[in-house]
Amino acid sequence: MDLDRLPVDRGSGVSLWRQIAERIESEITTGAFPPSSQLPSESELTERFGVNRHTVRRALAVLAEKGLVRAVKGRGSFVEEAPLPYPIGRRVRFSENVMAAGRAPRGRLLGVATVVDAEPTRRLGLPPRTPLLRIEMVSSANGVPLSRSTSWFEKARFEGLEAELQRTGSVSRAFAAHGIADYARLETAISARPADPAEQDLLELPPGRAVLVVDAVNADAEGRPIQVQRTRFAADRVHLVVKS
Repeated sequence: MDLDRLPVDRGSGVSLWRQIAERIESEITTGAFPPSSQLPSESELTERFGVNRHTVRRALAVLAEKGLVRAVKGRGSFVEEAPLPYPIGRRVRFSENVMAAGRAPRGRLLGVATVVDAEPTRRLGLPPRTPLLRIEMVSSANGVPLSRSTSWFEKARFEGLEAELQRTGSVSRAFAAHGIADYARLETAISARPADPAEQDLLELPPGRAVLVVDAVNADAEGRPIQVQRTRFAADRVHLVVKS
């Protein structure tokens, strides 16, 4: 990309890192760096602006704090896309929501465990100490992580569910493989908090960024609860739209 190589103005009274951040922000705004594109490397930016690497890093950190770029460990910095509209109503499907926004969905299985957990058991309407499957996933759009989710299912009813999730990355397809053609949202609760270190790592978030926490229960066609889910969305990457 043929961008100007003029050094920053050392006599302007404006800190060097701020000048660099403002210039890159302007280039993002005008489309020189479009959404999802990769910024030049730190070494390329130090050469372009005639500064040291520490100054470039501070400028990139400011852009990340503003939600304009995200740093990916070992790969560099990328321009964030516009927040994705994410409808929440009686029927919520991650893949459909992402594809409706013109992006490519993907789910990645993180881990599976058999647990006994009182709260999800109660919300599933099951007897105490019923064995549950607890499944952890990360979901992305165009390769950008949007959410981390934890789901609980009745183990006896959904034995082998994790294999379908591993194969397809889709809860809807995994349900279909277990004879559930459709399902609906029974309840949704939304809150917000700062991302914890694990969420920062998985969602590629800088310190201080927030997550939207969506607690939900889904039910089969007979109204029987089949999934308790807690999803943590990168707050700057989605617009939750609650539909009645």
